[in-house]
Amino acid sequence: MYFKDFEIRWSDVDANRHLANSAYINFMSHTRMAFLIEQGFDHKTMATQEIGPVVFYEHVYYFKEAFPGKPIKVSLEIMGLSEDGKFFEFHHNFYNHKGENIARCEMMGAWIDLKTRKLTGLTEELLNKFSEIEKGEHFKVLTKEDSRRFLKIPKNL
Repeated sequence: MYFKDFEIRWSDVDANRHLANSAYINFMSHTRMAFLIEQGFDHKTMATQEIGPVVFYEHVYYFKEAFPGKPIKVSLEIMGLSEDGKFFEFHHNFYNHKGENIARCEMMGAWIDLKTRKLTGLTEELLNKFSEIEKGEHFKVLTKEDSRRFLKIPKNL
């Protein structure tokens, strides 16, 4: 499991003086990118491959408040990956300075080809990097159907 430590800044707090929803999202995004960079998915590699990660959804469940002055820790586990690497699912947990689980998030995303603006699988080289990474306890191989499991579709005007 991957961990990233954060200090709660004044700008991370909302009108209730606790960690704002947007800060949870930002901390998770920062954790994912730090993880990907450490795995070799840095900006240079993504620019060379002309790919970028996109988020389909982030479902956040809150258990306890977090306040400035106390550090938090955000985890990342790989819970799913399609055979071609196109789709991925990560789970995040937030822990306070006592190690208490204060929030959880399930997120799913994919890789987009920055030229065609279509979803794309990973090259064999990048896919191999994911194969070497420890997976979560309930890891599963994802399919396109998994990306549609909540049946949310656009409704145009």
